[in-house]
Amino acid sequence: MKKRKTLAIGIIILMILIGAKVSAQEKDAEKPVFITVTTLHRNLDSKLKAKDWKAAEQEYFDKVTSKNDLIIGSEIITHYYTEDNTEIALVNVYRTWEDIEKANAVSDDLIKKGWPDEKSRKAFFEKYDSFYTPVHSDEIYQSVTSIGRKDYKDETKKPMIVYLRKSQLSMKGDSKKAKEFNDKITFKDPYIKAYYPLRHSWGSNSTDFLEVFYYDSLADMEKSSDKIDELIKSTWPNEKDADAFFDELEKSFTGKHSDYIYRNVPSVSK
Repeated sequence: MKKRKTLAIGIIILMILIGAKVSAQEKDAEKPVFITVTTLHRNLDSKLKAKDWKAAEQEYFDKVTSKNDLIIGSEIITHYYTEDNTEIALVNVYRTWEDIEKANAVSDDLIKKGWPDEKSRKAFFEKYDSFYTPVHSDEIYQSVTSIGRKDYKDETKKPMIVYLRKSQLSMKGDSKKAKEFNDKITFKDPYIKAYYPLRHSWGSNSTDFLEVFYYDSLADMEKSSDKIDELIKSTWPNEKDADAFFDELEKSFTGKHSDYIYRNVPSVSK
């Protein structure tokens, strides 16, 4: 049961981090949306403080991101429990692949309007850039509509726990099993406030499958684990039936995964 429980947690985990903004755009025809993730790194040599970083990100959000209609969702998530304490991920959501490039042009125009004085604009972005090192990475994901999602319904100003699990697809197995698991387990877990599955669209590994979970707290993550175990036992009381289901479900994955825990910054969420 321990192995099964571990797999279960994995199936239901991964910003954008993406919040209810994905739901608003997908619900008509369940068309997938595209999510860009830019992972930046804090400049540990900077003398500026965390409050200065947050103020700069807030100003950029207020003047640019919040006004760019081609960016239908946005999130900033910061390291909580990951291998790199300098990580800061900028997540944006778009209706189409083409909108990614178009949105850049819109943002450029909004930047000029937001800081019409060239000297002031230059000063702001020099300060903004000083928060980060020159090293960054970019990935683009596509939402997976076939296995369902759980949308976050409440508005909150409190930072949430964002649990991201990156698995490797085997390109085998029956994806219907993943949907069945979500319908019977994931979406019945009250501690999981939101769930969004994504898969690779552009980046370093074409087998990447990400699941994002939103929780109110780390304590709720632990409670969720117990709840999942309880739901599995009640859904498949016969151990042979449970083994058969999870044996088939496991075929979709290589068994390799990595886990990341972040916190979001609600004031710059869209």
